[in-house]
Amino acid sequence: MKVNLEKWYRCKIDNQSLIELTKKSDWQGIKHILIWVVALVISGYFAYLTWGTWWAVFWFLIYGNIFIASNPVWHETGHKTAFKSDWLNSTFYHIGSFMFNLEPIRWRWSHFNHHSHTLSTANPYDYEIQITKPTDLIYFFLLLIPGGSFFSFYKLFYSFHVETIKHALGFTTKVMHDCIPEKQRPKCRFWARMHVILWISIILYSILITSWLPIIYILCPYFYGNTLRNVFDIMQHAGLANNVKDHRLSTRTVILNPIFSFLYWHMEYHMEHHMFPTVPSYNLPKLHKLIKDQVPPPNNGIWDAYKEIIPAVIRQAKDPNYKINVLLPNTKNI
Repeated sequence: MKVNLEKWYRCKIDNQSLIELTKKSDWQGIKHILIWVVALVISGYFAYLTWGTWWAVFWFLIYGNIFIASNPVWHETGHKTAFKSDWLNSTFYHIGSFMFNLEPIRWRWSHFNHHSHTLSTANPYDYEIQITKPTDLIYFFLLLIPGGSFFSFYKLFYSFHVETIKHALGFTTKVMHDCIPEKQRPKCRFWARMHVILWISIILYSILITSWLPIIYILCPYFYGNTLRNVFDIMQHAGLANNVKDHRLSTRTVILNPIFSFLYWHMEYHMEHHMFPTVPSYNLPKLHKLIKDQVPPPNNGIWDAYKEIIPAVIRQAKDPNYKINVLLPNTKNI
């Protein structure tokens, strides 16, 4: 996916280093997917063994948060940087999209728009970040609570599930109109219908075998296992500046522990990712070291990030124009 970043600030980096960093590897992607699948199977097996006891709640929370690590799988393969082979990127892009309840064509194009117009509040609108108004504090805090998505019913009409159903029924939503080329819209509707058919099939299978487990294992992780993903994703841009052409002002890098970094597929190096979206995620730590003198210092862990995010979001509830002031190093644009 090529992203138009011509007018954006970019840190200085020599061409040879950038060429090395953009090299892709099938093995790196296969290794990541294998470890992720093994962790998913083990946690899912313990959830099954403890089904009917309170221990199942614990194991399903573990399983659900590992399952929802399908979001960075979708993201990395969508950029075609998870693997060197296009067919592997395409295959796991569709798998990750279904697991995370994202219709793949819509999100390929809206994500392109997100990179080209990060945090844009006008036309073109950033449909990934600006969906939730900063005044919606209840929804913001529900996202940070395990299972909190179950209680955000008032957001149901705006959910990705409802959007997919609309596309499956042939409606042209605003995001489709604004982001998806007209020739790609039939594909969007086709894959939306495939997702809805799979949802219905899983529900019918659960009814047939008189067990909730297929629904709980496949359809519900988005609601009960979304906590870590929400915590990570909110860190990317929350409280920062809208409508600027400098990712150092609109995007945040946070240093995570190895387990969280693995589950997030190194997307905590989010400022680096936005500046150089063709660099595979496993090379983002190396990129960070090369440009660290040209960018604001990263937050050291989740709590360090949220110490500035939570007060900023609360303040934005009263003043939507408020933003965190970011101290920039003395560097020149290139």
